[in-house]
Amino acid sequence: MTTTAKKTTAALLSASKLACERDERLLFSDLSFELYAGDLLQLEGPNGAGKTSLMRLLAGLLPFSEGELTWQGQSLNTCREDFYQSMLFIGHLAGIKAELSPLENLHWFAALEGVQDEALLEQALYQVGLAGYEDHPCHQLSAGQKRRVALARLLFTQRLVWLLDEPFTALDKAAVAAIENLLLEHCQAGGAVILTSHHALENLPNLKVLSLGAKLSGSQP
Repeated sequence: MTTTAKKTTAALLSASKLACERDERLLFSDLSFELYAGDLLQLEGPNGAGKTSLMRLLAGLLPFSEGELTWQGQSLNTCREDFYQSMLFIGHLAGIKAELSPLENLHWFAALEGVQDEALLEQALYQVGLAGYEDHPCHQLSAGQKRRVALARLLFTQRLVWLLDEPFTALDKAAVAAIENLLLEHCQAGGAVILTSHHALENLPNLKVLSLGAKLSGSQP
């Protein structure tokens, strides 16, 4: 997998004084952070703090009531299409079609990326531990296997910023290690990741943590 990151010391994505309301309840306000190439940023906070809402806001699925987003130095209002073409969002739900097989689902995802390499898609399923399940209907798979189908996209996407909401849900230890390695490789190649997770991310060096309502900090030794 290669990543077409621009050679720059400026932030890829900047958020300034964001606020978000859901059902007339203020989830967070005055939230600011910067995401640089190579960053792995974990959102943390108690249930209801707005972690998933922030992810959906960044993915363009929810509006923000105040603040500004900047993509590579430009207001998102002027480069919205460029940002969304550079971003991959995988939500808490697998987001796959149950009546299709894993390989058929990947064909659909790959079409969004302009990828037509059948061998690459089969290799992606192999690397996430789904060898032998390529042609099984997804409704016959376990929750963890369905999650792996969704995460197989990470092996062929060219998107620069990954937004992953609870990517380790229902995965076994081996699958968690494989996905952690993918995150590291993506960041080392100049990409960036924002994720939420209840999983202890002990094997990811240089992890940054953003607690909603608190300042950005590095991971503690």
